[in-house]
Amino acid sequence: MTIKTEASEPTCSVDFNDQDSIRSCINIALADYFKTMNGHEMAGLYDLVLQEVEPPLLENVMRHARGNQSKAAKILGLNRGTLRKKLKIYNMD
Repeated sequence: MTIKTEASEPTCSVDFNDQDSIRSCINIALADYFKTMNGHEMAGLYDLVLQEVEPPLLENVMRHARGNQSKAAKILGLNRGTLRKKLKIYNMD
């Protein structure tokens, strides 16, 4: 699997035997983001990152769980009500 960011298209290989690989990909993407910002003032980065990460996380888990919200909630470590709320926020309900 290769993960790419939009800015300068760095790639990141995910080794499923290495639990730090997703973290490494996020580090690469954030470093690229800061480089792209080139010293410009930023605000709200935490929410921006969550809004970029949560939808693909939810989409992939729901696909893996074949639409079963109870199974998806268990995989995510959330209660089903919280999952339903997040799905609704991202119009995935």
